[in-house]
Amino acid sequence: MGVGVLCAAVAQEMRLTRRLAEELAAVLVADDRFVLDYLDQLQAFDLIVQHIDESAALLDRVAQGQDLGMAIDCVRLTTVQQRLRAALG
Repeated sequence: MGVGVLCAAVAQEMRLTRRLAEELAAVLVADDRFVLDYLDQLQAFDLIVQHIDESAALLDRVAQGQDLGMAIDCVRLTTVQQRLRAALG
């Protein structure tokens, strides 16, 4: 099994994780009282989903053979992009 196949499979797992997080968030926001008490914390679900999406998309680009630098350039979250560039050195 090649690295590309593994990257694509991990991206799919991440998308499953995103869907689970979105489903949990939907249940939590259905409770108005909970939302009022934990609005700031609930906004973290959106950030988590964004991170998962960007990471999965990056893995897809790598799986398709895109140059790592170019793949990282496409990451839309600046802080994530910076950490990934730092990881490459």
